[in-house]
Amino acid sequence: MTSEPEVLLEEKGAAGIITLNRPKALNALNLGMVREILPRLRAWAKDPAITRIIIKGAGEKAFCAGGDVRSIYDLGRGGRAGEALAFFREEYVLNDYIGSFPKPYVALIDGICMGGGFGLSAHGAHRVAGDRYLFAMPEVNIGLFPDVGGTHVLPRLPGAFGVFLALTGTRIRAAEAHACGLATDVVPSGAFPALEEALVAGGDVERILADHRVDPGPGAFADRADFIADAFGRGTVEAILAALDQAAAGGTHADFAAATAREMRQRSPTSLCIAMEQMRRGGALDLGECLKLELRVVTRVMAGHDFYEGVRAVLVDRDNAPKWQPSQLEDVDSAVIAAHFDPIPDELELLAPGA
Repeated sequence: MTSEPEVLLEEKGAAGIITLNRPKALNALNLGMVREILPRLRAWAKDPAITRIIIKGAGEKAFCAGGDVRSIYDLGRGGRAGEALAFFREEYVLNDYIGSFPKPYVALIDGICMGGGFGLSAHGAHRVAGDRYLFAMPEVNIGLFPDVGGTHVLPRLPGAFGVFLALTGTRIRAAEAHACGLATDVVPSGAFPALEEALVAGGDVERILADHRVDPGPGAFADRADFIADAFGRGTVEAILAALDQAAAGGTHADFAAATAREMRQRSPTSLCIAMEQMRRGGALDLGECLKLELRVVTRVMAGHDFYEGVRAVLVDRDNAPKWQPSQLEDVDSAVIAAHFDPIPDELELLAPGA
C-alpha cells in the first residue's frame, strides 16, 4: 500500500501550488511537510515560469489547524525534546522565508487556520478568507504561546486586537479577520475554484483578487472594538484583568468582560505572561528577530511543565483540568518570564535574502 503524500507540490500554469494534504488530521503541519515545502519554495522563487504561489488545504474543514502538537508532546515526554525543537527551528525558518518571498504568495484559507496554519499564511502578501474561515491562536490554552511569528503580527493589529487574540485564544470568522487585517480579502467559498483558476492562468494577482472579493460587512467585535482597545491596551496581564473585572461589575460590555476574564483565568498564567511580553517586544522587531525570540522561548517552554500539562489535559486525557505551575498569576516571577527571552547557545539561523 502507498500512503497519500502529506503535502502536494504542483506547477499549474503560472502558479506553484502547495496543498496541505492531511485532511483527516485537519492538515496539521509536521516536520516532514516543512522539509518538502521550503526547498520547493526556494526553487520556485528562482523559476521565471512560476510567477505566484498558491497555498491551500485539502478537504473542506481546515486550511491547517496547527502544528502536530501531540507528536511534539510525545517527543518531549520521551526525552527527545531536541527532535521536537528541530520542528520549531525548521518551521520558523520557513515562516521567515514566506515573509520575504519575492513573488505573490496567496493563501486560500477556507476552514480552520490556527497555530502552524497562521505561520504558513500570515506572512504572505495575500490572505484570502472563505465562508468556512475560522482563525485562532489558542496556544495559551495548552501552556504554549502564540509563536510562528505571532510576536511580529499580533502586536501590529489595530486597537490591541492582536493582544486580545493572543491572551484569550478567541476564535474569529472572516469578517473579523478582514476588519483587523489578518485577512486581506474575503471571497465566497463557492468562488474559490474560479479564483484559483484565474490565478493559475496568470495576469495581475491584485486585479484577480479584486474581481473575486466581496465586502464581508462588520465583524462580530465591531461594537466592542473600543472596549477591547482600552482593556487590552494596558501594559500587563494584571492591568488587563483589572479593567475586565471593573467592566464586568456593570456597563455595556459587562457580560463580555466577565466571560473574557473568566476564560483568561483558566489559561496558563505563565503562558499569559509570556504572551504579554511577546506583545510588548514584538512591535519594535522585524519578523526574523521575532522568530529568533520565539525559538529562545520555546526552548525554555519545552524544558518546563505547563506545555506538557496543557497538552495532557486538552489532547491526551481530555479532562480539560490542567494543573498549572504556578497556578496563580500573582505567583509568576517576572524574572523567570524575562529569562525565557534570553539568548540560547544555538540561536535560530535564517536563510539569507534571495537564498
